[in-house]
Amino acid sequence: MRRKSRIPNEEKCVKILLEEGVNSSVLRHILKVNEVAKDLAGRVESKGYRVNKKLVAAGALLHDIGRAVTHDVSHGVVGGQIVRRRKLDERLARIVERHVGAGISEDEAERLKLGSISLIPETIEEKIVCYADKLVDGDKKVEFTETLKYFKEKLGADHPAIRRLEELDEFFQEILRKTTEAENQRITNLKKE
Repeated sequence: MRRKSRIPNEEKCVKILLEEGVNSSVLRHILKVNEVAKDLAGRVESKGYRVNKKLVAAGALLHDIGRAVTHDVSHGVVGGQIVRRRKLDERLARIVERHVGAGISEDEAERLKLGSISLIPETIEEKIVCYADKLVDGDKKVEFTETLKYFKEKLGADHPAIRRLEELDEFFQEILRKTTEAENQRITNLKKE
């Protein structure tokens, strides 16, 4: 007998969000983040990285599930608890927990009463969902510079989260600039024609 996947498909994720009571404006945001995350995952994969696209889609759809309970900084941790309560894949819980800002250090998490845990995105899937969330304001895609400006105004330009946001952006800009071996070969072939 095949074991049931603990990574729900997109339809099941939306059902879970509705069951948990996520409101319509949060749902519109989530759907846009999912669109951006899937596009980003495809672009990252095209550069030679292995990406679990099903995990990215489910993570993007569930990243703000904690907003059914709270809209403060703890919504990531609360969302992780909801994912675990539903016995979904632990990787999903970590995506949900680690998407806030560009992640929250253990010291910051302790100060914010979120627990003694690092909430910095580590895996490529965690980073994709976190970054995609920063490219969406409400249900509109925005430039990263707009998000960075917002966080600088909200937290102050010297806040450690600002550097993490910049590093996350640099991480993806570096990946997306790379040309793969196959792309280099196509370029070489075009030059020969």
